[in-house]
Amino acid sequence: MRKQPLTNVTALTTLALIALAGCGTDSGREGAGEVRTDPSLTDVRWTIESLNVDGKKIAVPAGATFEIDSKGTASARTGCNGVAAKVTVDGDTITVGERLPTTLKGCPGMLGTFEEALGGAFSGKLKAKVEDKKLTLTGAGGDSIAMSAEKPAPLVGTGWAVDSLVSDGTARSLPKGKKGETPKATLTFAKDGTVSGNLGCNGFSAPAKVAGSTITFGPLRATRKLCPEPGMSVERELMKVLKGKVTYEVHHRELTLRTAGGEGFNAGAGAPAK
Repeated sequence: MRKQPLTNVTALTTLALIALAGCGTDSGREGAGEVRTDPSLTDVRWTIESLNVDGKKIAVPAGATFEIDSKGTASARTGCNGVAAKVTVDGDTITVGERLPTTLKGCPGMLGTFEEALGGAFSGKLKAKVEDKKLTLTGAGGDSIAMSAEKPAPLVGTGWAVDSLVSDGTARSLPKGKKGETPKATLTFAKDGTVSGNLGCNGFSAPAKVAGSTITFGPLRATRKLCPEPGMSVERELMKVLKGKVTYEVHHRELTLRTAGGEGFNAGAGAPAK
């Protein structure tokens, strides 16, 4: 999961949620603007498994997810525009407030139906129940959203697909070509201490030593074919990052790499592993 947010999250103190999820709570500062969140709900990416609205079961597209981050931003990926809003969490009650802007694409078929239904169900006051790595949100009228926690992706062995570039700490989407396509840049870290994949144009491989929160890349080898833009531009930016020591972080199914100068990229799990 980038969307619309959820802020001003108060303490999630319900013992049932904590016990069922087997987790404690992360606490922020006391007082005005306090943010206290329960990891049984926050910083977990949930796969949406079922959606029931007005007594009817709505078809859920593959890859639909929901997440509340540690800053109180809630967002859902629907396969089209997405859904996001500000929320307040009090015990096992989530109150959905102001909606945040998203894209306004026309969503065909089931995507449009699902997105509209999800937006309606994710509104007002919702009761949250976490049990056995399952989350259910239920509205006052009986509408419900059932989800399961996604297993975090490991750094090694996961196929990562680059989805944005970072310059001066600011992320931007991959540039599009004349036909609207984006370069397919991927990478996979192997158990033998190497990384390989595609830079958006050429295939590559390099030594990659992982230690703590850093990765040290050795000399990079790549094929030498020429590709139309923006493939070559993306390749040049990625090569600047895959050089020397960088810091990395895996957040569930998202990988970030950053150089000391603030350059880097973000990648999502799901690319074919090399």
